[in-house]
Amino acid sequence: MKNLLILFILVLIFFSCTTQNKPKTIYIVRHAEKQLVDNPDPELAQVGYLRAKKLAQILQNQEIKHVFSTDYKRTRLTAQPTADQVGISIQSYDPSNHDELVEKLKSLDGNILVVGHSNTVSRLANYFVGEGEKYEDLQDLEYDFIYEVSLEKNGSSVFRKLYKEY
Repeated sequence: MKNLLILFILVLIFFSCTTQNKPKTIYIVRHAEKQLVDNPDPELAQVGYLRAKKLAQILQNQEIKHVFSTDYKRTRLTAQPTADQVGISIQSYDPSNHDELVEKLKSLDGNILVVGHSNTVSRLANYFVGEGEKYEDLQDLEYDFIYEVSLEKNGSSVFRKLYKEY
């Protein structure tokens, strides 16, 4: 009986010491408008630089603690104003391995920005939709969506908004 009581107390101590993820928001966006040049890794167009600055303005009071981007100029340039604003570096991720990225995002504390591509941002958001309606890939000319993923202890929700809604 005494051993059982000690075991019970140790289990309680163990669970009280483990960190539980606090609620957070993950903002998932496609890179801003890119230059239309014959180059597999183009920089942003002028309007793209303006959108990247607008994204930083939108997120300026959202307490962003982590910024993720694929390793392309257009995604990094989209993420850079937000990263500079909060004084953190951009972390690269592999867009072909969403499972690993999702686990990383779930394990981190604080709000997060993830910048991806037309064929990856909706798929990433869909990891958090659950049984709800899934989002389709973005079209080539769609740059104005922000997916807001709210992670709570009891689950997650995803809302897709336009930049102009902020």
